Amino acid sequence: MSDQKPRTGTATLVVRWLARGWSIASLAFLLLIFVGEIVYPHAPAPGTPRDVVALLLFPCGTCVGMILGWRWEPLGGSITLGSLAAFYAWLWINDGRFPGGPYFALMAAPGLLFLIAWALTVRSKSRAGL
Repeated sequence: MSDQKPRTGTATLVVRWLARGWSIASLAFLLLIFVGEIVYPHAPAPGTPRDVVALLLFPCGTCVGMILGWRWEPLGGSITLGSLAAFYAWLWINDGRFPGGPYFALMAAPGLLFLIAWALTVRSKSRAGL
């Protein structure tokens, strides 16, 4: 019996590094927006409970999930997508509508990619008999 790890498939590596690269791009973009709002504020500071909860879910929750996804793919992906779903639900409950455009979903897409990479890893381990 060999103590070697099973070889990670090319598809798994591509999805994993796509998730990581996209998460870096998303985090950098959100950081740019955050710094821009500090330097040149366009809106008053969030003061209502609606705004505070929305900010905790997106971008805070999604960013935490993307960071955790680098080490723990299922946890990070779940937190990212769970925060995004809760963000959409929160806005639906408070405003009666979802935010327009695909932008929030695109920013949180690495969460889905982290979950896909994890699923591919689990599948390759089960095929290897581990």
